[in-house]
Amino acid sequence: MRPRFLSKYILKCPRCGFETEASPYVMRCPRCGELLDALLIADRVRLNWGGLRGRGVWRYRELLPEPGNTVTMGEGATPLIRLRGHGNAYVKFEGANPTGSFKDRGMTVGVSLALSIGVKGVIVASTGNTAASAAAYAARAGLECLVVLPKGGVAKGKLGQAMLHGAKIAEVPGTFDNALEYVLEAVLSDGRVNNVNYYPLNSINPWRLEGQKTIAYEIVEEIGVPDYVFVPVGNGGNIYAIWKGFRELVDFGVIDRVPKMIGVQASGAAPMVRYWRGLGEARIDNPRTVASAIRIGRPINWFRAYRAVKYSGGEFIEVSDDEILMAQRMLGREGIGVEPASAASLAGYLKALGEGMVDAGDKVVLIATGHALKDPDTLLMNSNVNMVSVSSLDELRSLIVAQEPGI
Repeated sequence: MRPRFLSKYILKCPRCGFETEASPYVMRCPRCGELLDALLIADRVRLNWGGLRGRGVWRYRELLPEPGNTVTMGEGATPLIRLRGHGNAYVKFEGANPTGSFKDRGMTVGVSLALSIGVKGVIVASTGNTAASAAAYAARAGLECLVVLPKGGVAKGKLGQAMLHGAKIAEVPGTFDNALEYVLEAVLSDGRVNNVNYYPLNSINPWRLEGQKTIAYEIVEEIGVPDYVFVPVGNGGNIYAIWKGFRELVDFGVIDRVPKMIGVQASGAAPMVRYWRGLGEARIDNPRTVASAIRIGRPINWFRAYRAVKYSGGEFIEVSDDEILMAQRMLGREGIGVEPASAASLAGYLKALGEGMVDAGDKVVLIATGHALKDPDTLLMNSNVNMVSVSSLDELRSLIVAQEPGI
C-alpha cells in the first residue's frame, strides 16, 4: 500500500514504460531491471510558485514527498556566487550545506522517509560525502547508520565526519563500485528492499534524489534559466536530479526550457564519457583520480545521467587531474573553497570555453558539490603558498610589504 506522503507520485520505468504506485521499497523495474523514476502526478500537486514559503529544501515541499517526521538541519538555500572575470558564470556552492556537500539535500528527504516507515537504521556505500551526510541525518533522527567504504579510498575529512556522528563503518576491498555491490546484495532482492532493519539511501533510491533536484529550483528562483549547467559526475544521480528539477518546472509552466546539462568526469574515471563517445559500456575497471568523490567506474545511475545530458542537448566531457587541481586553486583565489571533485565543474567550463562549446556571454552555473575541508590532504598538497618562520618583530615587519600574491 502506498504511504500517504507518496500519494502524489508514481514510479515509472524509463526504459520499458512499466508503471506502479509509489513505494519506498521498490527501486528497480520488475520487468527489465532498470532504475525507476519517481514522477509527480500533475493533478495531485498544488504548486503556487510565487507564494512559496520558508527557505531551503523544504521550501519546495509541494514538489517533494512529505513524510510526517521531517528530519532537517536547514539544508539548501546555498550561495550562488558570480565568478570574477567570467561575468555570466556562477558557482552553486553546495559546500555550505550542514555536512558540507549536496548530499544533505537528498538525506533530509531520504532519512525523513526512513524514519516514517519505521526502520531501525539506514545503510549506504560511499566515497565519503554520502557517508558523512547519512551519518549526520541518521543521528539527528535517532536512527542507526551503517556505511560501507572502499578500504583506503575515502578522504580523511569525510571519514572523520561519519565517525563523529556515530556511524558503524565497514571497509571492503576494492573501489566504491565494490562497496555498492555489497550493499545492494545485502538489502535488495529483485529490485525491492528486503531488509526491515536497514534502509538503503544510495542514489539508487529515487526518493533521495527528489531532495537533490531542489538545486534546480533555487537556481531558477535566483537567476532564471541558465544556458548551461556543469555538474561533476561520479555515480550519475545528481546530474539527473538537477535535470529532473528543471524538467518539472517546465511541466508546471514555471519556465519554458531546460538548460543544457554538461557532465564532467575526471579522465581516469570517465565511464560516461566512454559511453557517450560510443567506445563501449559505461564502466571501467580501477578508476583513478585525485577527485575521490567521482572516483567511480560503474555508475549505477548511468542511464539516468545519459538521459539528462541527451534530452537537454548537453555533453559529457573529461578533464585531467591537473586541470581539476588548477581549477581548485582558481576558486580558492576567489574565496570559494571546494574539494577536487567540485572543481571539475570549473575545469570543464574552462575547457568548454577553450574549445568553443560555450561562449563567454552564456549564462552558466557550475555545481560545486563539496567543501574544501572534505579532503584536507589534497588541499594542503595543492597549495603553493609558502609558510615562513619568523623569530622577531623586524622579520614580521619585513613581510608587511606589497607583494605579488601566489597563484
